[in-house]
Amino acid sequence: MEHLINPQVKDIQISGIRKISNLVSTIPGALTLTIGQPDFPTPRHIIEAGQRALEQNKTVYTPNPGLLELREAASGFVRNKYGQHYRAADEIIVTVGASEAVDITLRTILTPGAEVIIPAPIYPGYEPLIRLAGGVPVYVDTRANGLKLTADLLEPHITANTRCVILCYPSNPTGQVLAERELSDLAQLLEDRDLFILSDEIYSELVYGENHRSIATTGKLREKTIVINGLSKSHAMTGWRIGFTLAPAFLTEHMVKVHQYNVTCASSVSQYAALEALTNGVDDALPMRNAYEARRDYVYDRLMSMGFELEKPNGAFYLFPSIARFGLKSQEFAMRLLQEEHVAVVPGDAFTSYGEGYIRISYAYSQEVLEQSLDRVERFINKLS
Repeated sequence: MEHLINPQVKDIQISGIRKISNLVSTIPGALTLTIGQPDFPTPRHIIEAGQRALEQNKTVYTPNPGLLELREAASGFVRNKYGQHYRAADEIIVTVGASEAVDITLRTILTPGAEVIIPAPIYPGYEPLIRLAGGVPVYVDTRANGLKLTADLLEPHITANTRCVILCYPSNPTGQVLAERELSDLAQLLEDRDLFILSDEIYSELVYGENHRSIATTGKLREKTIVINGLSKSHAMTGWRIGFTLAPAFLTEHMVKVHQYNVTCASSVSQYAALEALTNGVDDALPMRNAYEARRDYVYDRLMSMGFELEKPNGAFYLFPSIARFGLKSQEFAMRLLQEEHVAVVPGDAFTSYGEGYIRISYAYSQEVLEQSLDRVERFINKLS
């Protein structure tokens, strides 16, 4: 009966991030720098809001797009933080994490054969969703351009079949952020094109030394941009599974239909916790961001002192150093590091073939874990020299 399974599903591979992180549990004493999850607990006042929702039996279906008061809070949050203007009533959907937000967006806008342009190296979660929706991923190699997608790199890949351009900034896995000039150049290139932009801004609260800028507020792009955001990274709420789509009403009208038949609505309890996060926890990310910035500086300085080549990131909580000088493929480097020194990092080829020659290090871990892990990394590369 296996021949009856959807071949698109059969071709999907388990994420390389999960493959390496799952191995850690089989190695006693191993340290991991793999998962992109805040090591901070969900703020107490948010947990208490979730508990109150349970105690008050707020455990029934909400409206399909989510609680109106939560959508209003999300509208105010992005307006005050990033200058984005979206109506709560018909331009915002509360989703089951940012992953579902990406899924319903792609299933709404793609038709068979439609091309989606993606900067690479990139988070591996986009390509399977594109293919399941009948689309064709088209990768743009950003390695020679500071790991950023810029207008000059993008333009040659736009064709009559291009339906969407995906931007993920701050970036997973690189931590890179687009500067205002780079966004303006992209806007000038795209504003008169007949295509959509999916802007995944899940790390928007984790930008260092500057404010987050969105392509949706640049030029004339609001009416063709779908912004994806959520509370997993900003409020340490990964398991609560709350995301958002922010998009023009004509598009949201159709996206909510896909969302409705997919999940009905996001968890009611999680929505009430999210309401607390976006009203009384507007700046909850600030102490976490400050801690991440200090960790970034520490890890970056350590890696540079070891002789790694890497771009210093301005957002998220990842570093993406090159391992080319060591003469090992990324899988071999990561496996040997895990086996010989008991430290797990993610091989770069988990982020498409364009990530070969790199590793991803998450610094969403305690200072103690970072110090011990980097001591082991240094010992490992000294043996390779």
